[in-house]
Amino acid sequence: MKMKILIVDDEPLGRDRIRSLLAGEPDVEVVGEAEDVPGAVEAIGRLRPDLVFLDIQMPGGTGFDVLRDLEPPLPMVVFVTAYDAHAVKAFEARALDYLLKPARPARVKEAVARARERRGIGGEDEMPRRLMELLRSQETRPAQLTRLLVRHQERTLFVKVGQIDWIEAAGNYVLLHVGKESHALRETLGSLEAGLPPQFLRVSRSALVNLERVKELQSMAAGEHVVLLQDGQKVGMTRGVREVEERLRYG
Repeated sequence: MKMKILIVDDEPLGRDRIRSLLAGEPDVEVVGEAEDVPGAVEAIGRLRPDLVFLDIQMPGGTGFDVLRDLEPPLPMVVFVTAYDAHAVKAFEARALDYLLKPARPARVKEAVARARERRGIGGEDEMPRRLMELLRSQETRPAQLTRLLVRHQERTLFVKVGQIDWIEAAGNYVLLHVGKESHALRETLGSLEAGLPPQFLRVSRSALVNLERVKELQSMAAGEHVVLLQDGQKVGMTRGVREVEERLRYG
């Protein structure tokens, strides 16, 4: 019997890419698609897929909201995420599968192979328990940062998080861009991201922007985009435009 798969992603291109990469798997069948939380919950309840490729960030909610609204038994899940460092760490800690956007053919093939193996195990599969552990961890995230301590020679500066325009990765340091000033902080972008409030969004592997400082999104050559901040600074963006637009609307 073929493995039934549901694809959940708010971006049509994202859904199309996963669907096309699954076309070479002879024992799978894509039974449906969904683009938001209510649609995903309804489709999972109606179609009862064996495996769901589940996007994390969607308009008005997240993939975690989908899982919270489901009635057991839960399907197998492959999370799809774009540079969500906190989520990736949580998945790895619980041996749950995930894909980084844009999904690569080899990783999709590997994810299907793992799901095929789990399906063969049947009732012994621990994924439902691990999914519940993940949901509990998302509900107990650490307190959000309000100030960052930056040491410079003999001084210690207290930088309010809300005053930061954007944050740039620089090896084992990050640069906090605050107006015309920049402050170096010995921390990785991923570890800092986990403690920041939701007004900060990762727009590329090396940059977080304060959504409250965004003036507009600009199209560049070859389909690329940049974030234009209120003070005129431009920050390169590789995250999906639609996802950033939705965060700007709801964030």
